[in-house]
Amino acid sequence: MPLTVSQAILDRAANGEISTQDADRFRKFVARCNDELMTHPVITDNRFCRWFATGRADREVVTHFIVQFSVFSNLFLIAQLLKTINAGSLEGMRASKEILANEIGVMFNKPGPDHVDDPEREGDPDIVSIQGSVDGGTFRFRAAHFEWLLSMGEVLGLGFNDMGKRRHGSPATLFFCDQLAAIYGSEDPNIAEGASFAVENWAAAGFWKQLVAGLDAFRKRENLDLPLAFFTWHDRIEDQHAGHVMDELEELYFTDGFDEEKFLWGGREMLDGVQAFWVGLDEFRIAAAYEGD
Repeated sequence: MPLTVSQAILDRAANGEISTQDADRFRKFVARCNDELMTHPVITDNRFCRWFATGRADREVVTHFIVQFSVFSNLFLIAQLLKTINAGSLEGMRASKEILANEIGVMFNKPGPDHVDDPEREGDPDIVSIQGSVDGGTFRFRAAHFEWLLSMGEVLGLGFNDMGKRRHGSPATLFFCDQLAAIYGSEDPNIAEGASFAVENWAAAGFWKQLVAGLDAFRKRENLDLPLAFFTWHDRIEDQHAGHVMDELEELYFTDGFDEEKFLWGGREMLDGVQAFWVGLDEFRIAAAYEGD
């Protein structure tokens, strides 16, 4: 879905908070984002995810997929730490810490009456909130996203030392992870924010739903008690984030020092890195099918 300029920008121009020239400049920038980022094939035509959603993946492909995703999940911590360190503001650092802390097991502290009666289920992604803040949240080892993947791997016969390490990554997966560290975690805030914007739009493009559909079909066909909550949790949280992407861009664009070219370069390079990950998975499943003939 193409990005659109919100009514808030038009209201700010009408109220004199920003000039009509600045509003027009932002509108043209959004058009460039649509042309140069939102048309990227990893957003518009992810072949692996489209195929995976059909439910035809066998155990070999699913196991390889889970291992590669575990490598991405673990090495993403490096990129997120770099993004935290290199943040251009205290607010940006805190936003990055939210993601980092949540990844390693700090649950969101959601206001309200929610209560887990069974302490053994604390950290279970089926019931962990997707709202709130890690500020004041509770840490649970079982709430670490990598541990959610470990529970999936266990059903497929994988142990702790079979997942998540750099040595388990394919060249395509490692290229993606290294690009995350270099671009998403860049010292240049314009490049890093462009990468972050690209990652948010990729994550909101619907691929989580395709993965859930494929995994659900696989576990039913194989009669496996395969927990899918890592993927369903991320699907729910990305649905929540999708509506905030343009709000964040509008705020960022009108800050001092914003550089359109660096932002777009970071976004394009990051999407190329993401694409490499999925192409690697697609090449593996095609090769596996060919070898099985």
